[in-house]
Parts: sequence; C-alpha cells; structure tokens
Amino acid sequence: MEPAMKVPAFTLPGPLARLGARLPQLPPTLVLVGALNLALDRLLPRDTLEPLTGKRLLMKISDAGLALRFTFTPRGFRPLSGSEAPDLTISATARDYLALALREEDPDTLFFSRRLLMEGETDLGLLVKNTLDAVDWDALTARVPFLRAG
Repeated sequence: MEPAMKVPAFTLPGPLARLGARLPQLPPTLVLVGALNLALDRLLPRDTLEPLTGKRLLMKISDAGLALRFTFTPRGFRPLSGSEAPDLTISATARDYLALALREEDPDTLFFSRRLLMEGETDLGLLVKNTLDAVDWDALTARVPFLRAG
C-alpha cells in the first residue's frame, strides 16, 4: 500500500536546534510518552516491550535540538528526568522520524544510510526496530483521519 501522504524533504534550520536544546525537554517528552501510551496495546504489543521495562531510553531529534528521555514501566511509558546515561539512544531528524511513522521509509534503510543512529544496548535497538516493523500501520491509518489518502 502506498503511503497516504508523502513527507517533503526538509531540514529544520540550525537556529531552531540551538533554541530547542535550551528549552525544557519535559513538555515534548510528555507528548511523546502520551502518544506511545495511546498506541500501547492498540498498536504496540505490551508483552513484546517487556525487555524495555526499567530501561532508560533517549530519543534525539537532531535538527530540533530535542533530547527526550523516557522509560517503560508495567504501567506504560513514563518521562525521565536527570542525566543518567541511557541504555539506548535513537537519533534521527524530524523528517526521518515522520517518514518512519508514515511508512515512507523503513528502519533498516535509514539505519544503513546512517540517518537513524542507535547507540547503547544493541538488543534493545533490535527490539525497537522489530516492534516498529510489526506495527499494523494500516490499522493506524484507518483510525487517524488525516493520515488517509484522498
């Protein structure tokens, strides 16, 4: 199935990344964990994510200057504060994360072209990648009106 929308090529301007890095990271982290928790059980299989329990995850959106720290608990995803070293860091641009979410790009292509970077516990990175691959994106597209074609 063709993606419902095509993500245009873009890079956020450098000043935005410098500004984003200086702003509090909790608000965008709360948005991220809220979205992940909405997807939990509907799209993301909770039992598959068990190995993430208690692990410190860091999602960097490089061109926005964002560093979103969170963890997975038996009650779902939760934001983290502090600067402890993460168990897994995933880095990409805003455009590449959006392309992943819309299935325009797959994680392997981005990884091997060095546009998606994973550092830390490789087994956790593989779990995240496999979980993304297993998501029923057609079900998501059917539930979210603005992702539908036409």
